[in-house]
Amino acid sequence: MDLIKTYSNIIKKNLGNPYRAFKLIKLGFDIVYKYVSFFPDKRLPESLKYLNRICIKNIKKPIDHPENSIWVNIFAPTELLIAMQIYPLFIEAYSSFMSGFLIEDYLIDKAESAGISNTLCSYHKAFIGSGELNILQKPKMAVTTSLACDANINSFRYLSDKYDLPLYIIDVPYEYNRNTVEYVKKQLIEMIGLIEDVFERKLDIDKLREIIIRENETRKLINEYIDNLRLRSLNSTMTFEMYMLFTSHVFMGMEETYSFYKMLINDIKRAPLRTGKGIFFVHLVPMFENSFKEYFNFNNEYHLLGCDLNFDFLAEVEYDDPFEGIAKKLILNTYNGGFNRRIHSLGNIIDRIEPDGIIQFCHFGCKQSIGGAYILKRFFKDKGIPFLAVDGDGIDKRNNQEGQSRTRLEAFLEMVKRR
Repeated sequence: MDLIKTYSNIIKKNLGNPYRAFKLIKLGFDIVYKYVSFFPDKRLPESLKYLNRICIKNIKKPIDHPENSIWVNIFAPTELLIAMQIYPLFIEAYSSFMSGFLIEDYLIDKAESAGISNTLCSYHKAFIGSGELNILQKPKMAVTTSLACDANINSFRYLSDKYDLPLYIIDVPYEYNRNTVEYVKKQLIEMIGLIEDVFERKLDIDKLREIIIRENETRKLINEYIDNLRLRSLNSTMTFEMYMLFTSHVFMGMEETYSFYKMLINDIKRAPLRTGKGIFFVHLVPMFENSFKEYFNFNNEYHLLGCDLNFDFLAEVEYDDPFEGIAKKLILNTYNGGFNRRIHSLGNIIDRIEPDGIIQFCHFGCKQSIGGAYILKRFFKDKGIPFLAVDGDGIDKRNNQEGQSRTRLEAFLEMVKRR
C-alpha cells in the first residue's frame, strides 16, 4: 500500500471541510517530523538527516502557531523576523510540501477556478488555492519582495486582501548605488515599524547584529562547501538540494542553520572523490520528475553538485548597520538586476565546482528562468560545457512530459558521459 497516496486521498476527500483538512495536513507534518527523527534514511550523511529534521520542524512552527507567524517569499529579509522570534512561513516551501502530499492538483484547480491565470507560477497557484479553500490559517501579516519574481507580489496582494492582512512589499531596485541602498534601507526600517506595531514587540538591534554575524559565519561555510564540491560529492537526492533553499534563504541566521553547514562541511570532506559525472543545476531541481530522480538520487554515475539558487549571495552582510547590510544583500542578489550579473555569478561558481554538465530546469510560469535559457545556452557553449534546458513544473506534476524529458535527459547524459 502507498501510504502517502492513501493519506492524500483522505485529505482530498476532506478539502470541503477547511478545519478538518487543515488538521489532516497539520497531522501529516507531525507524522513526517516524527518519522524522519526516529527513522532517518540510512543512505544519507548525518548533515542531511539533520537538514531533514530542521526543515520540517521550522515549516511546522508557523503552521502550529499562526498567531506568531508572517507569510514570506524566498527572498524576504527574514533575519529581522528571526531576531524578533517570529516564524516565517515560506510560501514556496509550503506549496512544495502540498505537492509532496499529492494534493497540489486540487489546490491549483481551485485557484484557477477562482479566476487566477493558468500561466501563473504553480508555487503561487498552490498557495492561493490553499487560501481559497480556507485551509491556510491566518498569520499576523505578510512580507514579500519584488526581487526576481514579479508574480509573487500579486499573489501576496490577493491573499492579503482575502485574509485582511497587513502586507509590506519591499521594492528592490535593479541598480546598486548609494541612492538605491538608502531607498531599500528606509523601506526596511518602515517595515520593522509596522511589524513592531502588529506584534506589539520591539526589535532588539543587538540581537539582529548577532544573527547577521552568525549568517556571515554560515556563509563562510557555504563557500568552503562550494570549493569541496570540485573534487567530492555527497550521497544525496534532489529533495535535499531543494531543502538547502530553506537554510540558504529563509532560515539563514538561525543557530540550526549554522550547525547544519558545520555538519555539511564535515561530511563533504569525508565524502568519496567524484568518480562519475558532476551535474550542476540552474534555478531549481525537478525533485518530483521520475526520470531525474532515477538518474540523480543516490546515483554514483551522475553526481548532483547543487543549484545556483543556493549560492545567489555569497558575500558578508554588514552588521554594524544591519539595515544597510540587508539592503545591500537584497540589491546585490544575483537574481536581481540584469542577466549579466547572474551570468557573472554562474561563471564564478562553475569555475570553482568544475561540473561536467549544466541543466537548467525551466519551471512553468517562471518568466525570468525561461527568458534566460538561450543566453545561458550560448554562455555555456562558449565555456565548452554541455548544457540542457528542459521545461517542466516543480509543483504541478500534470505539466511534466515525462517521456519527452527522459529522452532529452538521457541524450544529454550520454553526451556528457562521452566527454
